[in-house]
Amino acid sequence: MRFFLKTLLMFWFGISAAFAQNAPAAAPKPEHLLGPGDVIRISVYQNPDLGVETRLSENGQITMPLVGAVSLDGLSSAAAEQKIAKALKDGNFVLKPQVAVTLMQVRSAQISILGQVAKPGRYPIEQVNMKVSEMIAAAGGVIQGGSDVITLVGTRNGKPVRLDIDLPAILQAGKSELDISVANNDIIYVDRAPLLYIYGEVQHPGVARLERGMTVLQALAQAGGLTQRGTDRGLRIHRRDASGQTRVIQPNMNDLVERDDVIYVRESIF
Repeated sequence: MRFFLKTLLMFWFGISAAFAQNAPAAAPKPEHLLGPGDVIRISVYQNPDLGVETRLSENGQITMPLVGAVSLDGLSSAAAEQKIAKALKDGNFVLKPQVAVTLMQVRSAQISILGQVAKPGRYPIEQVNMKVSEMIAAAGGVIQGGSDVITLVGTRNGKPVRLDIDLPAILQAGKSELDISVANNDIIYVDRAPLLYIYGEVQHPGVARLERGMTVLQALAQAGGLTQRGTDRGLRIHRRDASGQTRVIQPNMNDLVERDDVIYVRESIF
């Protein structure tokens, strides 16, 4: 029995190790390049007097004790560490400087937020790894009539990306992994909420908001139900397909309604 368990464990760990070796490596996150308005903290090992927290000026410079003005515009934090260390060493201020640069606030990077939000416009990414939900909050949130699926357009690792982000899944279902970090020059767009149209023999014909998973029966209920002359027999849905052509469908009550559907309720002939 012990021999069997030992053999089984060795087999299992062997498979696990093989999967670990063959698993694709996670894509590296793009490193932020310093720019005007960014706030950084500089620490020099064993030289606390040289430590400083400062903001990059409009031309991307900082003022460093002893060294003076240093341009860090367009540098990563690691490259900035090397440049400051070289300046300290070349000036004979520190023999073997060990410099750490920590990004505290990001002001040089901005994104655009458009569509159905309270305050559309350009917004700075003020903290490292700010999320889509945080940027939507900065724009005053989604207004009434706005969609709860957010579209993000940007560039990641040099390639264009377009992502649809489900806000209720993040905020209500707790799927925080869907709340991705924004990057410089991203565009966030909040479309109008999907709509449907109901006319004919219903109490309140007109335009209605399409809720998730809404059925034909629920759509009729949202329109106040049928009139005394209305009938649920022979219901028709006019639906536009991907090619732009309109198809006429005779649905069942439990069929799902789609965006921009037009539901027609006929008059009973009896």
